[in-house]
Formats: sequence, structure tokens, C-alpha cells
Amino acid sequence: MIKVLLVDDHVLVRAGFRMLLGTEPGLTAVGEAADGHEAVRRSHELRPDVVLMDLHMPGMDGVAATERIVAELPDTKVLALSTFDLEEYVVAALRAGASGFLPKDVSPEELVEGVRIVHRGDAAVAPRLLVGLIGTFVRPARSQPVPVPEGLENLTAREREVLTLIARGLSNRQIADEVGLSLSTVKNRVSDLFAKLGVRDRAQAVIIAYEVGLVRPGERGR
Repeated sequence: MIKVLLVDDHVLVRAGFRMLLGTEPGLTAVGEAADGHEAVRRSHELRPDVVLMDLHMPGMDGVAATERIVAELPDTKVLALSTFDLEEYVVAALRAGASGFLPKDVSPEELVEGVRIVHRGDAAVAPRLLVGLIGTFVRPARSQPVPVPEGLENLTAREREVLTLIARGLSNRQIADEVGLSLSTVKNRVSDLFAKLGVRDRAQAVIIAYEVGLVRPGERGR
């Protein structure tokens, strides 16, 4: 059972998260906090596996609370949430030690998956935000060609198309709608292309797509 602490200064938001987690097998909300100070205190009391952390709260904000929790309770993961998805907020949360960052307008399925991802030790960043960050810091080399990963040549036309859509910031659900496949089929295609490229997650796949010029900074969306 994954124990989750809910941190948000709005009671209705916490209630909504609690109801959502209550419908998911293997997840349970063990407590709530309304600000950063309470989040730190409750984390020490409850030892949650994952903290859903709103970044914008009165008093101690979510960034400062995240930094404290990660430093003092290394076994606890923090998944940061915000109504703002500007790159500066994403970077601040990740630098504070958060294992992921999701905007509050993600679907319930994406939020639950984010909790599971950070719990198992991986990073969870919404696809559109991930692409923005990598587009800012990664550029196709101009002075000399970038070596093409061996696995890229082994991708099927459909897998290459899926990789391009991943690098443009589309979620699996959006890719399924775009190419006319079922969500489960898209998930299988994504797993297959990760294996062929020898990458562990979306971030590494997006970096490859940028480096070899499949997509370029600013090419986002459908």
C-alpha cells in the first residue's frame, strides 16, 4: 500500500484528492496538511511514501517544504503540483528535491500514475513540461553531427512516429487519439521503442529525439 500525504491550502482540493485515491487499489491517503510547516510536521509523524505537494501556499511554501522533507526523510518522495506550469516553477520544485511535477489540470489517471512513478523511484513530469525543459536546455548540435543511436535505425515507421509525438509533448492518451490506436497498444509501442533505444524513460527518449533532429525547439503539440 502506497501511503500518500495530501498538502494543499484548499480543503476542497484535498477532499478531491482523498476521494480519488480512495478509488485506486494500492493507494491510501494517510493524512492532510494545509501549509508547508504542517506538511513537514505531518511527514515526520506519518512517514508517507509520497507527498502530493502544492507549491503555492501561505507561510512556508511547497518548495521550501519539499526541500525540508527530502533532506530529513530521504525515503519519502515528493510529487509537486501547481496551477502554474511555467518552467521556472518546474525547475524550482525539482531543484528542491521533488521527484516529479504535474500541473493541477492533469487527468485523474495521470495523477495516480504520477504517484506510482515517483514511488518506484522514477521521475514524473507532465509530457508538455518535460518537452519545454528539454527544449530549453538541449539543442541539436550544429558544429558536428550527433551520432545516431543504433536503436533508432531499428525503429519501425510507427515507433518513429510515436517517438516524434512523445518529443512534441503528447501523453500516451493523446498519441492514441492522434494515430488511431488503443491506449494499451500505444503503451506497448512506447515500451518497445524505449527498449530499442536503450532508454529508461520519456526524458531520455525526448533528449534523443532533439539531439538527432526528429523535432526542434518550439515544435510542440499536434
